[in-house]
Amino acid sequence: MDVLFVFLAGIAAGSSGALLGLGGGIFLVPVLNIAMGLPLAQAVAISLITVIATSNFVSLASAGRRASNVRLAMVLQVVSAVGAIAGTFILAYISARVREQVFGGTALLVAAVMLSRINQRNVLEGPVEDVGVLGGWIKDPDTDQLVAYRVRRVSLALGVAGGAGVVSTLAGIGGGVLVVPALNSWCGVPMRVAAATSAVILGVTAIPGIVVHFADGHLTNPPLAAAAVLGVLVGSPTGFWVGSRVRVRSLKILMAVVLLIVAAEYLFFR
Repeated sequence: MDVLFVFLAGIAAGSSGALLGLGGGIFLVPVLNIAMGLPLAQAVAISLITVIATSNFVSLASAGRRASNVRLAMVLQVVSAVGAIAGTFILAYISARVREQVFGGTALLVAAVMLSRINQRNVLEGPVEDVGVLGGWIKDPDTDQLVAYRVRRVSLALGVAGGAGVVSTLAGIGGGVLVVPALNSWCGVPMRVAAATSAVILGVTAIPGIVVHFADGHLTNPPLAAAAVLGVLVGSPTGFWVGSRVRVRSLKILMAVVLLIVAAEYLFFR
């Protein structure tokens, strides 16, 4: 029954992870830790494995390739990986409660950012030929038109990517929970591009944390990890299908509501 429950939770996490570009960890960790009673370290270890599964699916799926900005992903991936490695050195010096507070605080911050920019659309008006080195074009499902965008505040995006790597290792949430809102709210990247680009970089970001958790003996239940990964692979296509049919504003509201619930649980009810 535990394996079946985790499989179903993985489906939900995979759908939401592909839909919002968060990797699913922000949803799976509370299920494993709170609903099933697994220690936070074990929940984080399993979550990081599913983050890699989501990232691989998005990178290979045709919808993910069309929406993602590969050049931007490669730049952010390097910085995010460095942050994730730095996070492995921090793990030994903080308690499980501090990690829970990091998890909850991150969710609360991101929800506030998303709600403050809920009506923002990062597209350039009129015909645009020069989108800069990291900009691009995407078909906007809301208007069915090809729209252009430019990436602004690249240094801010790099800083957030590094911080996302640290948070990924500490909390097992893949880093997308920071990267997606930052790219969309502050750096001029459309929501769907931010989500797909974030999902591409999550896999590399998760690897340092998995190595450390494995060495520390936190991956003690392979059947649960396998069930979570299979669930994520089943759920990810659903997330893409829904994402192509839902308005961006609705995606932002959904993301903010879920994050507020998670933040309240970890900050006030633990």
